[in-house]
Amino acid sequence: MESKGDHTGIGSCIALALSDQRNLKISSDSAGKRRIPLYNLLWLSISGETLVIEYAAQCSKTSITPETWSFPIAPGSDESNPDEFVSTVLAQAYSGSQPRKRAFVLVNPHAGPGGALRKWSKVKPLFQAAKMEMNVVVLQRGGEAAELVQGLDIEKYDTIVACSGDGTPHEIFNGLGKRSDAARALSTVAVSHIPCGSGNAMSLNLYGTSQPSLAALAIIKGHITPLDLVSMTQGDRRILSFLSQSLGLVAECDLGTENLRWMGGSRFEVGILMRILRRRCYPCDLAVKAELVTKTDVKAHYRKYVGEPHGQNSRKMIPPGQVDSLDLPPLKYGTVNDPLPDGWQMVKRETLGTFYCGNMAYMAANANFFPAALPCDGLMDLVTVDGDLNPITAAKLLYSVEHGKFFDDDHVEYKKISGYRIIPRNQKDGYISIDGERVPFEPFQAEIHQGLGRVISKKGVFESDGPANWNEES
Repeated sequence: MESKGDHTGIGSCIALALSDQRNLKISSDSAGKRRIPLYNLLWLSISGETLVIEYAAQCSKTSITPETWSFPIAPGSDESNPDEFVSTVLAQAYSGSQPRKRAFVLVNPHAGPGGALRKWSKVKPLFQAAKMEMNVVVLQRGGEAAELVQGLDIEKYDTIVACSGDGTPHEIFNGLGKRSDAARALSTVAVSHIPCGSGNAMSLNLYGTSQPSLAALAIIKGHITPLDLVSMTQGDRRILSFLSQSLGLVAECDLGTENLRWMGGSRFEVGILMRILRRRCYPCDLAVKAELVTKTDVKAHYRKYVGEPHGQNSRKMIPPGQVDSLDLPPLKYGTVNDPLPDGWQMVKRETLGTFYCGNMAYMAANANFFPAALPCDGLMDLVTVDGDLNPITAAKLLYSVEHGKFFDDDHVEYKKISGYRIIPRNQKDGYISIDGERVPFEPFQAEIHQGLGRVISKKGVFESDGPANWNEES
């Protein structure tokens, strides 16, 4: 029997590791050796004179389930070798990752189209097989996740698992951000995600999947990764954003289609088609602190970042307990109530159709709006598109996102920035989306904090292919 699903690129597997242990005599079943990729290995243990292997078996293209393989250790084996073998293989299987993570699990049964409780019941056995410690809470109301993590003893946990859509991770980051030791909390406990919503952007970016069981395995085997977080201010209010901020077409297609949640991710496509036919524009005043203004420069920046040796970007990660201050970082550019920062120029955008600022690449399945996004480069990716485009042109443009051609389209402005201020005009009511959550339709300002948060990822970068031809020198 051969288990599939080695997503780490590690060529060795349990069958080979067993054969290399010359002093460990084991029996084999009639079907012969089983090949289990190290990525799928959950746990090994010795029970009496039996070696027990617990692993994730691929039961379909979109699902895995824990299985157990046990066989006796043949008489005459060196008594010290079984334990040595277990330690050696586990060290390889969890190379670069912490085994037996301690998890605070928040299940949101109201996320997306529903079904989070059912999905959690299916992935929980994977965590149990990996010997993870779990404290599970089923959420009853909005805002509860933020309240729970505000009072959480963060020393007891390695990760907070959101079994939900993207709204619960948003609550978690903001709950941690409201603590008296906010900076320490955000740099100590990693946020992870079991996808149960409509968009599931967090899981898509960190694990490359919207399938709960595959995401669970990625959490078990994943690496602690620093994540930039964004402070957004409106009046005296400060919100942390981990995913995106938007005004215009995208915000309306997200927040204006809440009544279509039963459709799942398809509701976004329906919302877009309904609105581009109107050539809707959202006049505003916009000022940005631009850092990379051409697409060529953006590609070069991406190429340099992903070309660093694996784990090199962890140098940007502040060790827990060594933050300069317990408070959130001060706002370098002030708030939306302050005078415009030096060097910023306010520009009138009369025909703006889409203002979309991303901190991750994927916003939903097949919606890689920000292919050059990086988890810890200290920059936001800003996309702006005019709203007065011919409906056919606009439809083709948005369709190009799915095919990886959106970034290079001439109608798309793509920059990397460190801050911005946007002031809506000529509209009393509308939609502004922060991580998919609606906030008041009024001026707001944002700036980025490099490496402030922590997540669990598969390989330290987002599961995105990057901009087209990013690895070719211009």
